[in-house]
Amino acid sequence: MKPYVISNVGMSLDGKLATVTGDSRISCEEDLIRVHKIRAKVDAIMVGIGTVLKDDPRLTVHKIKADKNPIRIVVDSKLRIPLNARVLNNEAKTIIATTEKADKEKMKLLKERGVEVIVCGRDKVDLKELMKILYNKGIRSILLEGGGTLNWGMFKEGLVDEVSVYIAPMIFGGKDAVSYVDGEGFKTVEEAVKLKLKKFYRLGEGIVLEYVVLR
Repeated sequence: MKPYVISNVGMSLDGKLATVTGDSRISCEEDLIRVHKIRAKVDAIMVGIGTVLKDDPRLTVHKIKADKNPIRIVVDSKLRIPLNARVLNNEAKTIIATTEKADKEKMKLLKERGVEVIVCGRDKVDLKELMKILYNKGIRSILLEGGGTLNWGMFKEGLVDEVSVYIAPMIFGGKDAVSYVDGEGFKTVEEAVKLKLKKFYRLGEGIVLEYVVLR
């Protein structure tokens, strides 16, 4: 058993999450509100360490009124998270998924601050095992707000159930610009993740596409 995972991103028409210099100002105000409405409904939000290092997000619901904040999950194989990262504040519970090779002293410091640290994997976080652990902790739904690397890992392991994408009317280009899904990629069309369109609508100047992942 695993949590139901919704992958959400805001991207340019050519599938980029940011420009080559890392400028990721893609979503309009209407889209930010849409995302916070999803955050308010799920048990947890999950990102990779790259997102934390680049954006220093709070990962809370603050664009709309909500009864609670979801649990914040950071996938951080080498435990690179800064101790002053905003995701470690006391606005919500934070879980960090790391590996056996992570710095034990830093792990201790995080635990002393009330952060839950889950070790699953030798030198890379075992995402399948992580999903089982999170489910056993009572987490039934996760909003995946990953960058290209974490998104690839989750799609590769068949852990995503739904896709929600805001496409902005912009073209970024750049072979080194982060895409929605990076990693090594699937080798054939047969291996690719197949989707079924559930809903689409205009939002601001962009468009939102919602899909279910076919098994």
